[in-house]
Amino acid sequence: MASAPRSDLEDSRTRLIGAAEQLMREEGYAAVTSRRVASQAGLKPQLVHYYFRTMDDLFLAILERGAEENRERLAAAVSAAQPLQALWDLSSDPQTAVIAAEFVALANHRKTIRAQIARYAKEFRAMQIEAITRILHEHDIGHDVCPPEALAVIMEAVARVLVSETCLGMSKGHAETVALVKRYLQQLGGPRRSQTPRKTLAGRRPTSNGRR
Repeated sequence: MASAPRSDLEDSRTRLIGAAEQLMREEGYAAVTSRRVASQAGLKPQLVHYYFRTMDDLFLAILERGAEENRERLAAAVSAAQPLQALWDLSSDPQTAVIAAEFVALANHRKTIRAQIARYAKEFRAMQIEAITRILHEHDIGHDVCPPEALAVIMEAVARVLVSETCLGMSKGHAETVALVKRYLQQLGGPRRSQTPRKTLAGRRPTSNGRR
């Protein structure tokens, strides 16, 4: 029996990963079985275990693909006209939050997956902090005014809470919270220091006559 072309093999594997991810988003990780995934992808059930030795391997493939997409989205956010706003939009993306919540739930039962989630989370947090540090430096904002590490955690935490509550049907205070966050980020990420007087460590600006 002749083997399938490599392009067909890659296409089938990609379809299976996409189908499993869709099931996770729509029905939760418990719905991801070999039969359901194959049906969703329009492929034979035995192909799931042809490409993935265990279901954990399939989950790890979803996780790896998501991590690569997040790296690309983070790079795009940093290059945006309003990078802090773009980083907030990335953190508060409901689709990302939903799949992340499912992986956290799955990690409570799968040690291998928990270890990979922790590795990717640490990598992404480090990239966020590096990006925020560079952005704040460009705007001449010191660490004592806004620690990049704290801003990264706050943005991520607030965004995840809002998405989680939205999934539960809660929205009280959400609009006000989003407006507050965006207003603060706008203040931090305004005109660069080449276009505005330098901020002091306390966040104040010199007056026009040179006095504080």
